[in-house]
Amino acid sequence: MLPPGLKTAKEVKQYYDGVYEQHLASGQYYPFLYPWATIGFGVVLIYLLIDHRRSPTLRSLRRPLFGFLCAFSAWCILTNKARSSAAAYGVGLISAWGTLWTGAIMFFNDCQTDFKRIERADSNALKMNSKDSHSNGSLSNGSVYKHAEASVKEHEELLSKLDRIATQGPYQRRGPLFWQEYPTTPFIERLDWVLDAFCAFRGTGWTFSTHGLPPLPPSVTAELTNTTPTTTPDPLIITSRSGIRRFTTRRTLLKDCLTRLTIGFFALDAIKTLMHLDAYFWGYMDASAPAWFPSTSPVLLKAYRLLLSLFGIHCALLQIFHMGPVFFSLLPLGLRSEPWMNPPDFYGNYSAVWEKGLAGWWGSWWHQTFRYAFEAPATRLLEALNIDKRSQKGKLISLFVAFGLSGSLHACGSYTQLGDTRPLMGPFRFFILQAIGIVIQMQVTQYFKNIGITDKTPRLIRQLGNFLFVNIWMYFTAPLLVDDFAKGGVWLYEPLAISPLRLLGFGAADDNGYDLWHGLVFWRTGKHWWDTGIAF
Repeated sequence: MLPPGLKTAKEVKQYYDGVYEQHLASGQYYPFLYPWATIGFGVVLIYLLIDHRRSPTLRSLRRPLFGFLCAFSAWCILTNKARSSAAAYGVGLISAWGTLWTGAIMFFNDCQTDFKRIERADSNALKMNSKDSHSNGSLSNGSVYKHAEASVKEHEELLSKLDRIATQGPYQRRGPLFWQEYPTTPFIERLDWVLDAFCAFRGTGWTFSTHGLPPLPPSVTAELTNTTPTTTPDPLIITSRSGIRRFTTRRTLLKDCLTRLTIGFFALDAIKTLMHLDAYFWGYMDASAPAWFPSTSPVLLKAYRLLLSLFGIHCALLQIFHMGPVFFSLLPLGLRSEPWMNPPDFYGNYSAVWEKGLAGWWGSWWHQTFRYAFEAPATRLLEALNIDKRSQKGKLISLFVAFGLSGSLHACGSYTQLGDTRPLMGPFRFFILQAIGIVIQMQVTQYFKNIGITDKTPRLIRQLGNFLFVNIWMYFTAPLLVDDFAKGGVWLYEPLAISPLRLLGFGAADDNGYDLWHGLVFWRTGKHWWDTGIAF
């Protein structure tokens, strides 16, 4: 619990700096350091770089190695601490998320046999193969000969075989697109494939792409299926039913992302400045309203803090999500730099909340970054129980598994914070209650439909009912999560290196607004190599 009397957010951060040093001095905790923190994932990466598809012995190592990763991540969560408020939360969240994602691609699935990604063929291999080509699928001039009798499967098999004799790395390839299995050669291609699988949380360009992503551009689909493309150029923007957009030109992608990053910068600065002026966001749960707040109503004050928390989370994540497409589209990464491979939207259209209520909030509007990792364990569980995933029972189990895992991830982040948090009774309980809320709303909706009320109710009234249910449910359950963020110190994190508003004097008395990242990352020298490295 925070000691009374701290006057500014900067004083609270200084207090947590002292707590961090006390933890390390006690010998009970260790600093969270790189490269030591990557040992568990490094072992898995090395294993996945070894082709185990034809070796039962090597394939059997997947489970014990995943068990090793689970043990190492649990050790990090239980014993490691970070000084920065965001890094302290990240120790638990990232350790748990990395383990769950690795489980999705290595334990619950075997990425070497189950997954494929879109890649370009090796043009050198195409030219070499064209010398010995046959009429049922010859290759010439670096492109596939479109024979009328050649099937899509034969086309894929042909390019896959060529991939096994590839000599070009992923950034040099200029051949036709195909679905690439785990590559054999060259090594740089295999490394790129595995690292891509580790980072493709939404499955963009993979066979496991998540719900909500837009379809591929028509020209890409035509090339993948070995069919004649239409003469109509690809649309500049392809939008999915949930509102996620895919751009087909680099210019439109960069224009959209840079515009949103600029707007988001100033929005995030305003949000952080408001948080600096409210002691609730420092961790004082009983703090009175800030001096400028126009009402003494506790209901309005609670609603304001919940909304500011939501905007803070939403805006910060949007900044991160939009930086990715800019970064990858500007680098020479071959196909990974194509604009259609980098959909900038992670949030869907808010209309899903009006139409589907709480299920629309979590299933379509909120970001789906974790979705596949939540689905993979549920899928294997239903297979083991011999339950159809499309049945009502299967959907119910999948729902609670997903929210249980989400609650566990956020509870791990809560546990590793420096403040007085409640991982199980806070974040974990919040996410379980979301699953319960979805079930309640769906049952009530189905009841009204069965007795004929739904058909007689105007659509606008139904939408308003969904909107009200979501906001009332969040009003009573969201404090479990956002209060825990405040008590743990999450809101003390500075997402921007500079704050124009605080430079203009709108912050606290001890805010300078220009060195907000001072001390965020530092070098720590310990007694051994494993306790020496980059600390946060």
